[in-house]
Amino acid sequence: MALPELKQTATQERLSSLSQPEGGCLAGARHAALSRVQATGLPGRRDEYWKYTRPDTLVQATAPEASVFHHDEEPMFDGFDRLKIVFVDGVFDESASDDLELEGVRIDRISDISKQDIHWVKDLYGVLEARGQSPVARPLAALNTAFAREGVAIHVTGKPSKPINLIYIHKSEKSDAMLHHVIRVDPGAEATILENGPAASRFNKCTEIDIADGASLHLICAQGRDHERRAATHMFARLGKETTFKSFTLTVNGVLTRNETVVELLGDDAVAHVSGACVGDGDFHHDDTVFVTHDAVNCESRQVFKKVLRNGATGVFQGKILVKNKAQKTDGYQISQALMLDDDSQFLAKPELEIYADDVVCSHGSTSGAIDENALFYLRSRGVPNDAATDLLTLAFLGEAVDEIEDHEIATDIVERLENWLIRRR
Repeated sequence: MALPELKQTATQERLSSLSQPEGGCLAGARHAALSRVQATGLPGRRDEYWKYTRPDTLVQATAPEASVFHHDEEPMFDGFDRLKIVFVDGVFDESASDDLELEGVRIDRISDISKQDIHWVKDLYGVLEARGQSPVARPLAALNTAFAREGVAIHVTGKPSKPINLIYIHKSEKSDAMLHHVIRVDPGAEATILENGPAASRFNKCTEIDIADGASLHLICAQGRDHERRAATHMFARLGKETTFKSFTLTVNGVLTRNETVVELLGDDAVAHVSGACVGDGDFHHDDTVFVTHDAVNCESRQVFKKVLRNGATGVFQGKILVKNKAQKTDGYQISQALMLDDDSQFLAKPELEIYADDVVCSHGSTSGAIDENALFYLRSRGVPNDAATDLLTLAFLGEAVDEIEDHEIATDIVERLENWLIRRR
C-alpha cells in the first residue's frame, strides 16, 4: 500500500539528508533496514503509537538547535570505578575513553566492524530490531540500523570486575547523532552497563541485546540534563533460559524524549524488569513505550514507571504484556504512575494485556494524582517545611522505580541527584 503523501515526503526528505556506510559485513542488514523505513515511512501523528507524542522534530531533515547545559555538578557515575567509553556529539572520543580491554568482555567499535567482512556482530546487527517491527512498526529504530556509523559491540564472556560506562557528551548546538550498540552475553556470564549524558541536540540510539541461557545483564541509563535536547531511544532484548535482565532509565529535563523497549522472553524461567523514573518541569514531554512478550514457561516480567510532572510538563506511558499460548505460569506486572505537582501538567497512559495462556498471574495499573494532603499535613505538623515535605513525598513516590536497581550504591547516588534536582526547583 502506498504511503500517504505527507509521510512519503517527510521520509524522503529525511533519507536524502543521510548517507549509508558502504560495504563490510553489516551492509546487508543496513540495506534491509532502509527497505523497512521506505515501506513504513517515518512516524506521524496519525500512527496509533504516536498519537500522544509529536514526532515532527524527530523526523525532520535537520536537527533543531539545542543549547548546551552548563553546570558544576559532578558527572553521573564519576564516583564509581568503571571502564569509560566516550562519545562526543555521537563520535567516539578515543582520548577521553579508556582502553577497550577488560577481562571477561570484548569491545569493538561499530565503525571498525563495518569495514570487516567477518564479525560475530553480523548475526545480531539489525536482527532483533527487525523482529521488534511486528506487530508495531518502529521506523526510527530501522532508520538507526540503516545509517548509524558509530556505537560499540560488547561481547560478555565472563564476569567483568567493573561496569562498562557509555558516556554521551553534547558539545554542538546543531549536533544530530546516531549510535547503534550490540550486546551479547554468553551462557553464565554477567555484566553491568552504565549510560549517561545528553549525547546531542537530537539523538537516535538503538541497542540490541542477546542474553544466552543462565546469563545476566544490568543496564542503568541516566539521560542528560540539557533541557532543549531531543531523543528517541530503542532497546530490543532477547532472553534465553534462566536469564535475568534488568533495565532502569532516569530522565531529568529534555524537551522531548521517547524511550521504546521491546523484550522477548523466549527461554523458560527468564526474568525481565524494565523500569524508569523521570522528573519534568515546564516544556517537557517524556514518553515510555514498552512491549514485553512472554513466549516460554514460568517467566517473570515487571514494568515499573514513575513520572513527576510540573508547570505544564507531559508524561506518556504505553505498555503492553503479550502472553502467548505456550507461556504458562507467567507472572507479569505493570504499573505506571504520575505525580502531578500542579494543575497544568498531564499524564497520558495506555496499559495493555493480551493473554492467550490460562495459567498466568498478570496485572496492570495506572494512576495519576497530586501530593497526598494527609501525608503532607503529617510532615508539616512535625516541623518539616512545606517545600522539604513535598520533596520527601516526591522521592518516596519515585522509590519503587529506583528500588529496581540492584546496586545499592548506584541507587543511592541516583536518589541524591533527584533530591538535588528538586531542591534547585523549589
